Amino acid sequence: MNLIYIGKIVNTHGIKGEVRLLSNFEEKDLIFKEGFKVYIGSMNEEETINTYRRHKQFDMISFKGINDINLVLKFKGKKVYINKDDLNLKDDEYLLEDLIGMKIINNEEQLGTVTDIYDTKAGKLLYISFAKNYYIPYNSNYIKQVDVRRKEIQTENVKDLIL
Repeated sequence: MNLIYIGKIVNTHGIKGEVRLLSNFEEKDLIFKEGFKVYIGSMNEEETINTYRRHKQFDMISFKGINDINLVLKFKGKKVYINKDDLNLKDDEYLLEDLIGMKIINNEEQLGTVTDIYDTKAGKLLYISFAKNYYIPYNSNYIKQVDVRRKEIQTENVKDLIL
């Protein structure tokens, strides 16, 4: 299995087994639907989503076959994962996490490798390791194409960001 971290169960909600998940996962529409499998905690306990809704900053989830708060108390504080293979992404589709490890190419010249991604109020930033480390905003002003197969990100105007 190719597990991806999607969030953490921070509490229960009500008495019918619903949990509060705190998640910054980008593609929520792909996973928070009835019948999708999630894996909870270090033991990767498999559960299937029954219902989903938003409530304030939380993703509220209930699981198939669980309708009692006492059965979900064990999940409180546990991390939640999904199997990336369950997303059935096409060859040209990717998750933001997939950019880590990709080379930055600007006019045929390699300008480093993505080593991390930061989420700021202004948007996403790719952290690039190079002779001098720098950041690239994840937007169309700089990112022109992501080649998943070749593990390359074609960019422009990036040299202006290297100090």
